[in-house]
Amino acid sequence: MNILIKSAKIIDKQSDFHNSNQDILIENGIITDIGTALNNPNNYKEIALENLHISQGWFDSSVSFGEPGLEERETIENGLKTAALSGFTTVALNANNNPVTASNAAVVFVNAKAQGHAVNVLPIGALTVKSEGKDLAELYDMSTAGAVAFYDYKKPISNPNLMKIALQYASNFNGLVCSFPQENLIAGPGVMNENTTSTYIGLKGIPALAEHLQITRDLALLEYTEGKLHIPTISTAKSVVLIREAKQKGLDVTCSVAIHNLFFTDEALADFNTNFKVLPPLRTETDRLALIEAVKDGTIDMVTSDHNPIDVEHKKVEFDHAKNGTIGLESAFGALHTLFNLETTITLLTKGGSRFGKTSTPIKVGNQANISLFNPDVNDSFTSKNIISKSKNAIFENETLKGKVFGIIANNTALLNL
Repeated sequence: MNILIKSAKIIDKQSDFHNSNQDILIENGIITDIGTALNNPNNYKEIALENLHISQGWFDSSVSFGEPGLEERETIENGLKTAALSGFTTVALNANNNPVTASNAAVVFVNAKAQGHAVNVLPIGALTVKSEGKDLAELYDMSTAGAVAFYDYKKPISNPNLMKIALQYASNFNGLVCSFPQENLIAGPGVMNENTTSTYIGLKGIPALAEHLQITRDLALLEYTEGKLHIPTISTAKSVVLIREAKQKGLDVTCSVAIHNLFFTDEALADFNTNFKVLPPLRTETDRLALIEAVKDGTIDMVTSDHNPIDVEHKKVEFDHAKNGTIGLESAFGALHTLFNLETTITLLTKGGSRFGKTSTPIKVGNQANISLFNPDVNDSFTSKNIISKSKNAIFENETLKGKVFGIIANNTALLNL
């Protein structure tokens, strides 16, 4: 693949050309020259777009596709196309399929399906057999096949001894254990945040306490085992405090937040739109603002789209019976850039990968081209025409977001929506 990118503003603090407009010559997938007004003697394809900006390729720590077993929701092939056209060059893929990714062979299958695509896939293996929370899965065997972490997607580990053993065992090979922050016995049959809104509209609530208890327990286990823990998608102000204190004590813990929890509150559920039914649930304005501050000060290590396609048969039903989840890859950049300035937005989209074994690739001569292309200054309503996923459960539908993504250049491949 040979391409000459014309007059792109580079947003990359690791590059010598940060915040400058440059031409970028890419030959056989490698950046071979950066400068102003580069010549094109070999008549390579040129990319010249209005207000073109580029950055290091974006990373998402929590993405679900469904394949194998749930292809009606999403396939790996179309999911990777969606990720690419949404600006992501690397995604960590959850074991949210059927059967779940819980063996060496299952990880090999995911890697094989992802071969030849522009987007790199980092498989996350299930933490327990069938994600049932009873017995540990084949953690070491999955790690040898390329699994970067272990997580029963959205399923809390109720047995504290099992979590203790997981942290101890995984530390033998520097494995990353993920624990969903919810105590199910407290959460009960809740379908949204427990608050005045849930009382007003008559839906069963999930107390913030359910999240706090689970995080407190897991941090105590982490301190005891000296393991390595990631807490995905926290949603409350107190969770921020708990994790901040754990980091100050020197515990090896990271956490993420879903972009929609930074954008919406539980008041959005007043009209019973099931696209807003997510887990953890949307919380209060106090929680939302605390999460944003924690993103800014680094207590929250990474943001995620928490992209989770759900087919229409399981989403367009009565609210109590609808499955949790929203697609989020397509709206991630626009939603973040609506909340944060451009430099912060790009930082959030490119940080966190090292926790999952991803190395950074600055925009420098000699490096492989691994870049996202976008225009940050377009305001547009996010509608069904913006959805590339097979499933259409978009929490950001009809929201006005800031920015347009053109696509990516990565793995010696250009996938662009021009």
